[in-house]
Amino acid sequence: MGRLVKVIDVGHVRTIMLDRAEKKNALSLELAWGVVEAVDAAAADDNVWVVAITGSGDAFCAGLDLSPDGQAYTPYSPMTAQLDDIGWVGNFLLAIRKRCDKPVVGGINGVAVGAGLGLAMSCDVRLIANSARLMAGYTRIGGSPDAGLTITLPQAMGYEKAMRFMMENRTLVGEEAVDWGMAGEAVDDAGFAARLAEYCQSLCDWSPITLRLLKRGMVRSYETSDLESQLRYEVSNIRKAFGSEDGQEARRAFLEKRKPVFTGR
Repeated sequence: MGRLVKVIDVGHVRTIMLDRAEKKNALSLELAWGVVEAVDAAAADDNVWVVAITGSGDAFCAGLDLSPDGQAYTPYSPMTAQLDDIGWVGNFLLAIRKRCDKPVVGGINGVAVGAGLGLAMSCDVRLIANSARLMAGYTRIGGSPDAGLTITLPQAMGYEKAMRFMMENRTLVGEEAVDWGMAGEAVDDAGFAARLAEYCQSLCDWSPITLRLLKRGMVRSYETSDLESQLRYEVSNIRKAFGSEDGQEARRAFLEKRKPVFTGR
């Protein structure tokens, strides 16, 4: 997954850290594909129950690195690269929402701009540092949104706010981002890393089977307009959850008034 992504495992939490602090974690091809590969690897590892994505230094991700040294790496063969019309910029959302059914927590420790904002908004939930700045930035450079932002921003804040945020080239900081629906919690800068770790570990109190089925249902609800199909999918999922060893343990613990012990089976 490249030298620009740091992977840290603590218990059942895997933290994927963009590790290009000297460039504000700006996205070279190597870094961008490294993030995608790291998410795919976490999705395939049964010991990983929760995934966090954050940045090194004082930035989350400053967007695309437009310098010549940022555009050398691709995991594709020349032919595959030529035929692919989504690339890494679309694979942020596909990897996090489609291919990874585990909760992905965005730890927005600093500035997130453009495709970096797209990466942040692709996460299932977000914690943001009080000083962190969020900006789309596309109107400023004569571009239109990518990295899934036409999907994730309206989902998070509604159509009009998403239009205003992008058309007006707004910058939102900390608590403002929470008010606009772009994050769920703002955290003091000094305690940000500790709070992100604490939050992710708290999610491991629940069965990973429950969390994965929860995410599958949520993601699928945005992909279908068939109400009855979605309701049947919910029933199918809850049967799987209740039929698992974790589901049985959860009910025993509830009746016995104790904390459950989950194994992911």
